[in-house]
Parts: sequence; C-alpha cells; structure tokens
Amino acid sequence: MTQLPERLQEIIDDFAALEGQEKLEYLMELSEQLPPLPEWLAARRDEMDMVHECMTTVFVHATRDDDGRLTFYLDVPPESPTVRGYASILQQGLEGVTLPELLAVPTEFYLGLGLQQVLSGQRLTGIGAILAHIKRVGAGA
Repeated sequence: MTQLPERLQEIIDDFAALEGQEKLEYLMELSEQLPPLPEWLAARRDEMDMVHECMTTVFVHATRDDDGRLTFYLDVPPESPTVRGYASILQQGLEGVTLPELLAVPTEFYLGLGLQQVLSGQRLTGIGAILAHIKRVGAGA
C-alpha cells in the first residue's frame, strides 16, 4: 500500500471517524479553510492553470522551494463549497510534499474519506480530476 503524505493521511483519518452527514459537515468546514490567493498571485490569476475536467472553475498554481518541497495555491468560487472542500483537503494534505511523494498519491485516495456515502459519483470524480491536474502542475513547478 502506498504511504500517503502525513497530513493527507490525518485528514482521511478524521473523515473515517465521522459518519454520514458529519462527513459532509466536515467537508463544508474544510471549504471555509481554503485561504484566498496571496496578493502576488491574485494579480496574475489569469496565468494560473485551470482544471478543465472539473465542472466548477478551479485554478491551480504550484511553487517549489530550494529543497524541492511543493506549495499549491487553489482558487475555487465560494458558491462551490464541495469543490472548495476538496481543494482545501488537497492544499492542506499536500503542503510541502516532494514531487515523488505527490506522484505516489493514488488518484482514488478520496475513497478513504468515505464521501461516496453522501456525495454523487460525479462530485467525487472532481477531486480525482483536481489531484491529476495538481500532479501535472507540480511536475512543472
């Protein structure tokens, strides 16, 4: 089994401890934790990569520090709290990973969240699409 980044595994464990609607409530709580874009990036939002596979407008940007650690910036409209929750999970869970750690995260890691009990398959596909796009952007950072 692939070892997930520590923070991503913690988030999955948090979801595993919840049942039914609690999972959805936690996802909404996480959506509120997605920070706004930093000023330097907000001014260049049109240069960010768009996740075309997602029905909601999602923009992604990655930076890599001198140690090869990645930081992701995601922009999702506030009227899409489910997708904002996904984005927050990914941003928090992948903060500071290296490219090999990022690429090792299975696309279907989200099944461990148990959200398939409360969300449609189409919505769940969105988190996989965002992760796939993050991997492409991270590889180019």
